[in-house]
Amino acid sequence: MSKLDELIAEFCPDGVEFVELNEVLDYEQPTKYIVKSTNYDDSYTIPVLTAGQSFVLGYTNEDFGIYKASPDSPVIIFDDFTTSFHWVDFNFKVKSSAMKMLRSKDNEIANLRFLFHLMKNINYIPVDHSRQWIGKYSKFRIPLPPLAVQQEIVRILDNFTELTAELTAELTARRKQYEYYRDLLFTFGEDSGVKWMKIGEFAECYAGATPPTRKKEYWDNGSIPWMSSGEVNLGQVYDTEKKITQLGYDSCSTKMVPANTVVVALAGQGKTRGMVAITRISLCTNQSLCSIVPNGQVKSDFLYYYLKTQYQNLRLISSGDGTRGGLNLKMIRNYLIPVPPIEEQERIVAILDHFDALCNDLTSGIPAEIEARQKQYEYYRDKLLSFKEVSA
Repeated sequence: MSKLDELIAEFCPDGVEFVELNEVLDYEQPTKYIVKSTNYDDSYTIPVLTAGQSFVLGYTNEDFGIYKASPDSPVIIFDDFTTSFHWVDFNFKVKSSAMKMLRSKDNEIANLRFLFHLMKNINYIPVDHSRQWIGKYSKFRIPLPPLAVQQEIVRILDNFTELTAELTAELTARRKQYEYYRDLLFTFGEDSGVKWMKIGEFAECYAGATPPTRKKEYWDNGSIPWMSSGEVNLGQVYDTEKKITQLGYDSCSTKMVPANTVVVALAGQGKTRGMVAITRISLCTNQSLCSIVPNGQVKSDFLYYYLKTQYQNLRLISSGDGTRGGLNLKMIRNYLIPVPPIEEQERIVAILDHFDALCNDLTSGIPAEIEARQKQYEYYRDKLLSFKEVSA
């Protein structure tokens, strides 16, 4: 019998009391902690937080209106519209008036970290853009076992989250290492013997097209992979979300390109423009993507890895006068690329493939291990936080 089983047998063999969140959690409005200036800088020391996915928006030098939190006095920040939340144990300011700071009303009755894990078990998605805490989220009923049981559950679940945090830190370090070696490998001196060639000198460049979306016969039950601009974020493309029919393909000027084609986003929302992907299947694309099909002088993977280092430069050339904020085929064809001998290209690709798999492979790399740990945490969280309600 585990320690947790022994504690449950001793303190709550017949079940536990259920309470509403608002019975054990106090909330504070963020008004006096809202940052006044958005002049963020990494050299400043006070984090500015949001309860959204980005969490830390930046750092401010404002030394007033700081919310005081610490490892000994933590807080849960809660987005009153999305119900997203985070654990915080350091001083901070907040971005939005929509946030609430949650603390346990009595740490001798309800362990805040226990409540944090419990909230992760609440399966609730807001359906309207309105305040969620009062009258909705805070009304959820949760099991509240005796404090000793809460503390043991926290110890078990925190072991999983600590392992995930360690892996995430390792992944961050590996990605920095990867970027360092990638930049080093693509630094060619004047005496390196490397030729500089325009992409159009060693590759064909094609733009795609989009069949009219109103024509169901162009899309329904399609089998031809059709890549959209957003899918360039995948990096390596093994499948596409949408498929078109042969009628759809024939209706427009899109073109099938072979596997291992390098794809550059000519346009797109936000950060998409200038991003690079490589296809691992034959497919066609929309008009906002340029497909680059190299000849034998340049390996596709070498070109893919090199162009990934050129993101800022590609965006720069596409934001000048007359460009309307987009790249075009002429710009891509005229873009200069270092072309070392094939043997050197293959050596560079082999090194970068190793780092890329370690940093990005969802089947064997660190991300795969992080995902496995997360699933393990979720499994045990669901199991440990499932209690029978004690009879009144």
